[in-house]
Amino acid sequence: MAGVRHLLRVIVRPPLVLASASPRRRWLLANAGVVFEVLPVDIDERPRDGETPEPYARRMADRKAAAASAARGGTWVLAADTVVALDDAPLGKPADAAEAASMLGRLAGREHVVYTAVAVLAPDASRAAGGVVATRVRFRPLAAADVRRYIDTGEPFDRAGSYAIQGEGAHLVDRVEGSYTNVIGLPVPEVLAWLGSCGAL
Repeated sequence: MAGVRHLLRVIVRPPLVLASASPRRRWLLANAGVVFEVLPVDIDERPRDGETPEPYARRMADRKAAAASAARGGTWVLAADTVVALDDAPLGKPADAAEAASMLGRLAGREHVVYTAVAVLAPDASRAAGGVVATRVRFRPLAAADVRRYIDTGEPFDRAGSYAIQGEGAHLVDRVEGSYTNVIGLPVPEVLAWLGSCGAL
């Protein structure tokens, strides 16, 4: 109709910030087609006395999210923390080859649980979504030579539990029950659902 001006309404969402220095989380999120900025945060990651893996992971994700939100107000914030647990005790990153060999020896032929806690904060810093995803992983029995060969790849270092399932560590695994990407460091299907449910995507 002549004389009528049509206006195009453009909705601009606040950016999404990933509060993580992990290259694996960045890779998983980017490959899922999510547009985001990276903002690593520095927090006290010491566990509390008697704190079990799942509550610890949840607390760390919440603290990372809060720190990023405080540093970059007015953005969506996604934070995560992954803990590898054997017999409900966390296995951190090995300090050296001897500690890596000890961890891998303890995991051999047994089942452990990988917990990833996720926290999504809205631009007003309120909690918008999140939760904890648990994946059960069973290692095949490992000979001492298997452990030595894997350590020689250099892959166990800087990895919680001393292995990377997406790399050479895949040969150590007998089966996975649950989210595979969760073991890498981010449960992608759940994260996409959480981000979508609160309007961050």
